[in-house]
Amino acid sequence: MNDNRTSLFIGGEWVAPAATEINTVISASTEEVIGRTPLGGAGDVDAAIAAARRAFDDGHWPGLPAAERADAIDRLATAIEARADAFARTVSSENGMPLFMSAPANAYGPAGMLRFYAELARKLELEEERPAVFMGGTTRVRREPVGVVGAIVPWNYPQALAMMKIGPALAAGCTIVLKPALETSLDAYLLAEAAIEAGLPPGVLNIVPGGLEAGQALVAHPDVDKVAFTGSTAAGRSIAELCGRLLRPVTLELGGKSAAVILDDADLDATIAGLVNVSFPNNGQTCYACTRVLAPRSRYAETLDAITTMARSLRVGDALDPETAIGPVASARQREQVERYIAIGREEGARLMTGGGRPAHLDRGWFLEPTVFGDVRNDMTIAQEEIFGPVLAVIPYEDEDEAVAIANDSRYGLAGSVWTTDTGRGASVAARMKTGSVGVNGYILDLGSPFGGYKASGLGRELGPEGLAAYFQLKSVYLPA
Repeated sequence: MNDNRTSLFIGGEWVAPAATEINTVISASTEEVIGRTPLGGAGDVDAAIAAARRAFDDGHWPGLPAAERADAIDRLATAIEARADAFARTVSSENGMPLFMSAPANAYGPAGMLRFYAELARKLELEEERPAVFMGGTTRVRREPVGVVGAIVPWNYPQALAMMKIGPALAAGCTIVLKPALETSLDAYLLAEAAIEAGLPPGVLNIVPGGLEAGQALVAHPDVDKVAFTGSTAAGRSIAELCGRLLRPVTLELGGKSAAVILDDADLDATIAGLVNVSFPNNGQTCYACTRVLAPRSRYAETLDAITTMARSLRVGDALDPETAIGPVASARQREQVERYIAIGREEGARLMTGGGRPAHLDRGWFLEPTVFGDVRNDMTIAQEEIFGPVLAVIPYEDEDEAVAIANDSRYGLAGSVWTTDTGRGASVAARMKTGSVGVNGYILDLGSPFGGYKASGLGRELGPEGLAAYFQLKSVYLPA
C-alpha cells in the first residue's frame, strides 16, 4: 500500500493546499510508509470554512426539504458501504485496529449512523405551536440548523467518530469542516470520494487533515458556529475554554477509565468471554474500554486467574491478519506511553500477572503484549489514568456498596459494565454508577440512544435523537391571539 495524496477536499473539489508541509502515514504493524497527505495549515482551514460558509449561507443545503437531504445522506451511506473493504484495510494499516472489527467500525457502522439520522430527518417536525402562557395567542417554536460545524476526530475510530458528527450535522442542514487526525488521514480521502459519488453539494463537507495548528484555527475561526470534538480530556479542556470565551456551542467526547463490575453471582465463564470485547477493544485504544475490572474478594483469586488466562490466549499480530485479536498500538509514541504506565504499575506495587512487554516474535510494528495487573488499589496511577492500550487493572472489593464506590472514584465517567446472573440486580447497580452509559453483561453503543460522559469525560451527547438536537438552534416566534 502506497497512497500518496497531494490535494485537499474543499468546496466539493480537489484543491492544492496552501501549506507545503507533507504528512507521512506509517503502518502500525510494519513501521513502513503507506502514504502521504498534505499537512493542512491555518490557510487551508480558512479556505474550507469559507466553502462551508458559502454552502450554508446560500441556503441550498439548509433550505432543502428534509426528505431530499435524507436521500443525499442515504446515498453517502451507500457509497461508504461500497468502499467497506478499502476503509477496513486502510484504517487497520494506519492505526493497528484488528481487521475483524475494522469494516464494522469504519464502514458499516458509520453507514448505519447516516441512515439512522436520515430517517430522523424525514420524521422530525421542525416547527410546533404551543399555547402562550399568560399572554394569550400562540408561540411557534422552530428548530433551525446551527450553521457551520468544525469537527475534530482522533485516530482510534476515525470513521465512526466522524460520522457521529457528520450524520446529525447533515440531517439538521449544517455544513461541515472535518479535521481528521494525521495518523489516520488516508481513510479521510475515501470519505471524500464517497461524498463526491453521493452528490453532496459543494462545500457541505470539507476535509482538512492537520495537526495542532489546523485544530486551533478551526476552533477559533469566527465563521464556525459550533465545534464537535472527540479526543483527550486535556485537549477538550482547552477547546472548552476557548469556546466558552467565544460563547460557541461545543460537544466534547473525552477520556474514560471505565469499570467492569463483576458481581458475586456472575457466571465467570460468560463474563470472561464478554470482557474480551469490553476491556480490550481495538487493542485497548477505545475511550469506553472497561480497563478497571472490579472483582469480589470472595472470588478474587479465581477471577484474576481467569482474566489472566484470557489475556494470554489473545493472538497478537499484524492488524491485517483476520485471525489477529490484538494488533499494534497506533504509534511509537503511543507504545512508549503505555510502557511508561506499565512501569509505574510495577513501581507502585501492582502484581504483574501477564504481559508487560513487547512480543518476542514481532520485531517490527508497535506491538505490546496484553497485560493484566492484579492486587491493584483504586488510588494507583494505573487505576486512575487513561492508558489507552491493552492493559487491565483488576481491583478487589468487599461488597456491592464498595464496588459502586470504587467504580465512581474516578475523575472520568464515560462508560461501564456490570456482570451478573440477575439482570435486575445488574440494572440496579448500573443506576448507581456515575457514568454516561453502562452495559449489563456486555457493552455496545446503541445508535438510537445518547452517548457521552459525566465529569471529565465530556460535555453533551452524541448518537440518538439527542445527538441531532445538538445541531439545532431554537427560535420562538410569538403570535397574537
